Amino acid sequence: MVDLDSEVPPLPPRYRFRDLLLGDQGWQSDDRVQVEFYMNENTFKERLKLFFIKNQRSSLRIRLFNFSLKLLSCFLYIVRVLLDDPTQGLGCKELNRSCSHQNYTPGTIDWSPIIWVNRSLPLWGLQVSVAVISLFETLLLSYLSYKGNIWEQILRIPFLLEIINAVPFIITIFWPVLRNLFIPVFLNCWLAKHALENMINDLHRAIQRTQSAMFNQVLILISTLLCLIFTCICGIQHLERAGNRLTLFDSLYFCIVTFSTVGFGDVTPKIWPSKLLVVIMICVALVVLPIQFEQLAYLWMERQKSGGNYSRYRAQTEKHVVLCVSSLKIDLLMDFLNEFYAHPRLQDYYVVILCPTEMDAQVRRVLQIPMWSQRVIYLQGSALKDQDLLRAKMDNAEACFILSSRCEVDRTAADHQTILRAWAVKDFAPNCPLYVQILKPENKFHIKFADHVVCEEEFKYAMLALNCICPATSTLITLLVHTSRGHTAPWEAFRQLTGTKQTLNRESQQSPEQWQKMYGRCSGNEVYHINLEESTFFAEYEGKSFTYASFHAHKKFGVCLIGVRKEDNKNILLNPGPRYIMSSTDICFYINITKEENSAFKKQEKHRKNHESKLSYHGASRLPVHSIIASMGTVAIDLQDTGCRGASGATLALPAEGGKEGRRPSIAPVLEVADSSSLPTCDLLSDQSEDETTPSDDEVSAGFEYAKGYPPYSPYIGSSPTFCHLLHEKVPFCCLRLDKGCQHNYYEDAKAYGFKNKLIIVAAETAGNGLYNFIVPLRAYYRPKKELNPIVLLLDNPPDMHFLDAICWFPMVYYMVGSIDNLDDLLRCGVTFAANMVVVDKESTMSAEEDYMADAKTIVNVQTLFRLFSSLSIITELTHPANMRFMQFRAKDCYSLALSKLEKKEREKGSNLAFMFRLPFAAGRVFSISMLDTLLYQSFVKDYMISITRLLLGLDTTPGSGFLCSMKITEEDLWIRTYARLYQKLCSSTGDIPIGVYRTESQKLTTSESQISISVEEWEDTKDTKEQFSCRGNHRNSTSSDQSDHPLLRRKSMQWARRLSRRAPRHSAKTAEKINQQRMNLYRRSERQELAELVKNRMKHLGLSPAGYDEMNDHQNTLSYILINPSPDTRLELNDIVYLIRPDPLTYVPNAGPSRKDSFCNTVGQDTREETQL
Repeated sequence: MVDLDSEVPPLPPRYRFRDLLLGDQGWQSDDRVQVEFYMNENTFKERLKLFFIKNQRSSLRIRLFNFSLKLLSCFLYIVRVLLDDPTQGLGCKELNRSCSHQNYTPGTIDWSPIIWVNRSLPLWGLQVSVAVISLFETLLLSYLSYKGNIWEQILRIPFLLEIINAVPFIITIFWPVLRNLFIPVFLNCWLAKHALENMINDLHRAIQRTQSAMFNQVLILISTLLCLIFTCICGIQHLERAGNRLTLFDSLYFCIVTFSTVGFGDVTPKIWPSKLLVVIMICVALVVLPIQFEQLAYLWMERQKSGGNYSRYRAQTEKHVVLCVSSLKIDLLMDFLNEFYAHPRLQDYYVVILCPTEMDAQVRRVLQIPMWSQRVIYLQGSALKDQDLLRAKMDNAEACFILSSRCEVDRTAADHQTILRAWAVKDFAPNCPLYVQILKPENKFHIKFADHVVCEEEFKYAMLALNCICPATSTLITLLVHTSRGHTAPWEAFRQLTGTKQTLNRESQQSPEQWQKMYGRCSGNEVYHINLEESTFFAEYEGKSFTYASFHAHKKFGVCLIGVRKEDNKNILLNPGPRYIMSSTDICFYINITKEENSAFKKQEKHRKNHESKLSYHGASRLPVHSIIASMGTVAIDLQDTGCRGASGATLALPAEGGKEGRRPSIAPVLEVADSSSLPTCDLLSDQSEDETTPSDDEVSAGFEYAKGYPPYSPYIGSSPTFCHLLHEKVPFCCLRLDKGCQHNYYEDAKAYGFKNKLIIVAAETAGNGLYNFIVPLRAYYRPKKELNPIVLLLDNPPDMHFLDAICWFPMVYYMVGSIDNLDDLLRCGVTFAANMVVVDKESTMSAEEDYMADAKTIVNVQTLFRLFSSLSIITELTHPANMRFMQFRAKDCYSLALSKLEKKEREKGSNLAFMFRLPFAAGRVFSISMLDTLLYQSFVKDYMISITRLLLGLDTTPGSGFLCSMKITEEDLWIRTYARLYQKLCSSTGDIPIGVYRTESQKLTTSESQISISVEEWEDTKDTKEQFSCRGNHRNSTSSDQSDHPLLRRKSMQWARRLSRRAPRHSAKTAEKINQQRMNLYRRSERQELAELVKNRMKHLGLSPAGYDEMNDHQNTLSYILINPSPDTRLELNDIVYLIRPDPLTYVPNAGPSRKDSFCNTVGQDTREETQL
C-alpha cells in the first residue's frame, strides 16, 4: 500500500501568507491546480448582482444613494419653481421665432405657460446629471433582476416613472430647443418613497434586527400622505400658471384645506385641468389612505395584544423586573402586584410581564386601572425566543420571576417548561437574578443555578406535616411571609401594643369580637433583619448570650429575636442556644410589627416605689407595656414599665400543694453568659419519663428498637439530608401494606396493630416524591421516640417501588390503596382513632373549565368527613384560597354569615388576605399552596425568607440551628400567668424561644346552636320572661348529655317540636327565632344519630369492632386563632399551644445528672445519649 503522506511534499521553509494567496514560484513545476471557491457564480452579472442586490450592506448604500438622488431632484424642482416667471414665455419664442403672442378670450386656456417653463442653464445641467445617473441605475437594476419576462420589468410603475422623469432630460441634451420643456420631476417623490421602503428592509437585514411592523406601517403611511400632498401642491401650482398663477405656499394652503375637509373657498382652481387634478387626487386619497389606515389599525390591535416593546432608554434609566409565566390568571397577577409593591422602595419599579398567551379580559381590565397601567407592561411572547427577551430588556432587568402553571394536568410537563425558561433566561442574561418556582422536587436540581428556588411540593408536604404536631403551622407561615403596610387606625394604635396587617386589621379594630382584634393586631408581625452594631434593639447585648438578648429585647422593645447569621457564614442559625455569644458583626433576624428603621423611640420616666438598682424576682414583677403609634409605616415605641400583679400574690411562687409552703419561685434570671454547670440538660435533651437507651419489653418484642441516622435512600436528587429515627433493618414491602396481611404479620386493619399513639392519615392521589417530605419532619431525630405517630398513606394509586424503597426505613409508616370517597377504606385505615386527617389536593382535579371548580371534589369529600367524624382534625389543601369559605360549610350558621360579610368588606378594600378571619384558616384547618407564592416575591427584598422558612419547616437542617415545635399550657402551668413570664421561664430553663400562641376558645353566640338546653315539660311551663333570661344565661357546651341516645326522650322532643310549631304565632320575633334554632338543632341531632348508625353498621360489616367509634362531639362552638409575637402582658389561658424554636440538641453534650422536672419537661424530652448511626 502506498503511503500517502510520503507523496505530499513538505511545506516550504518560509511559508508566508503571500505565498498562500499568490502561490510559490518555486513550485511551478508541480502539477497541482489551485481552485477558488465562490458562494455565487463567478460571472460579471453575478458579481454585480451580489454588490447591488444580494449583499445587504452594499445594497443598503446603493438604495440610500438612490433615495438621496430622488430627494435632490424634488429639491431642484422646487428651486426651479421659485425662480420661474410664467409671463416670460421663453420656451415658445425659442421654439418658433415667428410665433407671436395671441390674445385669448376669457373662455380659452393659454397652454404655453403649462408646456414651457423658465429653466436656467446651471439648473438644467444639474437636473440632467441627476436624470442620467438615475436612468443608468434603473436600467442596471432591471437588467440584474431580469427573470425572463421583459414586460414585467417594463410595466412596473417605478420603471415607468423613471422613464417619464429621466428620458426627456436626456433628449434635451441632443435637442437644446426643448431645454425649457416642462417635465413632472415632482413625481420622483413616489420613487423616493419606494427607495425608502427598500432601504428600511435592507437596513433590517444588514444589522440583523427586525424593527416592529408598527414602525414600518407608520412610516409607509406618513410617506404616502406626504407624497400625495406634495404631488397635489406641485400639480395645482403648475396647472394654475395658466389660471390664478398660485405660488407654492398658496397651493400648500389649498391642499391642506381641501384634504382636511374644511374648504374655506378663498383659494380655488380656475381652469378645468387643475380641477380635474384635484378630483383625481381626492379619489386616489380615498382609495389609498383608508387601506393604509386599516393596516395600521390592524397592526395597532395586534400590538396591543402582544404588548409592544420595553424601550431601551427606559431600561437604562428606570428599574424593572420581568415576570415570566405560561398563562396569566387574575389571582396570580394581583398576588404578585400587591406583594411586590407593598415595599416602599419598590414603588418606582416597573413590572414587565412576558406571557405566550393573549391577555384575557379580566387581566386587561385590571391593567387599565391607573394604579397599574403606569407601572405594569404586558408583552405577549416566549422566554425561549431571544427577540422576546430583547423586547423585555431582560439583560437590564433587576430580576426575573419564572412561575410554573400549577393548574396544568401534567405537572411534570409544566416543570419542564419552567426549566427551559430558566435556561433561556440564564443564557440570554447571565447576570440577571433568577427567582424560580418549581412544582416537583425531582426537577429542582436542574435549576440549582437560580438565585432563589421555591419547590411547591417540598413546602406543601412539610407544612402539612408540621400542622399535625404544631397546629396551624400553615397559617403561622402564611402570615409571616405576607407583607404588612402598617395601615392602622391612629387612635386605636395608641392603646394597643402592635400594629395591624394592611386594611384587614383596621376592620378587626372595628369588630366587636375580641379575638378578631387580637388576631388582627398580631398578624401584622413579619421577619426583619439588622446588623447588631447598627441596631437600637440589640446593640447593648454584644458579648451576651443569644437567649439573654432575645428575652431582654422582647421585654424592653416587644421584638422577638429568632436567629442570627455570622458575617463570614451564609448559614442562618435559628435560636443557636444559650451558648452562642452575640457579636457586633452578626446579622440579627427578629419578628416585629415593623422594621427598626421605621421606628422612633421615646423614653419615659419610670415610676417605681422600690429602688431601681435592685432587680429582684421575688417581688412584684415589672413587665413592659408598649404603645405603638402606626402612621404611614412609621412606628413610635414608648418604653415604659407597669406592674402586672397576679391573683396569686406578690411573688411568682408555684401554688402550694399538699400544705407545702415556702417554695421559692422557679423562674430564674436569664444569664448573660451561659454556664455549662447551670444548663438544665434534662429539660432539653432527656425525657425522664422514658429511658430511651433501654427500650421497654414491648418494644423489644415488637422490634421497635430504633436508631438515629440519615435515611440511606432518597427518592429524588437534591433532598436535604435530615437526621431521623430509622429502623435497623428496612421493612419488607409486603409489610408496608396496612390492609393486607403477609407472611410476616396477619394484620388487615389499623386497629389490629395496637398503636399506642393516634394515627396521622394522608389522603393523596399518588405517592409523589414530595410525599417523602411529609414523613421526614415527623421522624426527625429531635422528636421524642415515644411521641411518634403512625403514618398511614391512603393513596388512590399504588406507589412505585422506588418510593417504597425510600420509606421502608422509617418506623411506623404504612400505605393503603383506597380513596376518601369510600367509607370502607376510611374505616380500614383507622380514621376512627386518628389524630389528624390530611387531605392533599389531587393533581387530576387541579384543572377545570371553571377555575374555581377545581376544588369541588375535595371540598365535598372533606365536608362528608366532617359530617361523619366531626371530632376528627381535618387539614385540607385547596387550589384556590377563595374556596376556603366552603370548608365546614353551614348554610344557616349566623356566625359564619357574619364572617362572610366581613370578608366581603375586606375584599372590597383591596385586601389580599381577606380570608384570614375565616375560622378554618385561622385554626389552620385549610391551606392553599398559592398563599406561599408571596414567599418567592418577598425574597426580592428579603433574600433570607426562603432559608428561614425552610429551617422552620425542617426542610433544611443546619448544624447549630434550632427547630420549630410546640408545647401545651396545662393547669400546672397557669401559675406563670403572662407571656413575658413564659418567655423568661423558657429562656432560663430550656433555652427555647417562643414566637407565638395558638389559642382555642369557646364561641359565644346569642343563641345556642349545639344542644336543646331545656326539656319538653320545662318549656311548656316557662313564660316569655324566663325564656329571655335563659337566653342570656350560660350556654351549654356540645359535650353535654346526648338526648339522641334515649328513644323516649327523642320522641318527646319531636312532640315538643310539633307543639312548638302550633304555638309559634303567640310568641315574639325573638322567641320565634329561638324556636327555629332549637328546631334546627333537633334536626341536626337526629341527622348525626343516623350518620353514627351508618358508620357502626359499616364497621360491623367489615368485621371491625364498633367499640372504638362513638358519636363524635360537635366542635362548632369553638374557634382557634394564632397570636404571633403577642404583647408581654398577654394572659396565658388553659390549653394554649405555644410555638417554640428549640435549640439543636446536638450543639453540646449534656452533663449526666438529675434535674428538676415540671410540666415543661414533659414536652421537651430529648435524648442524645442514644447511639447515633450516621
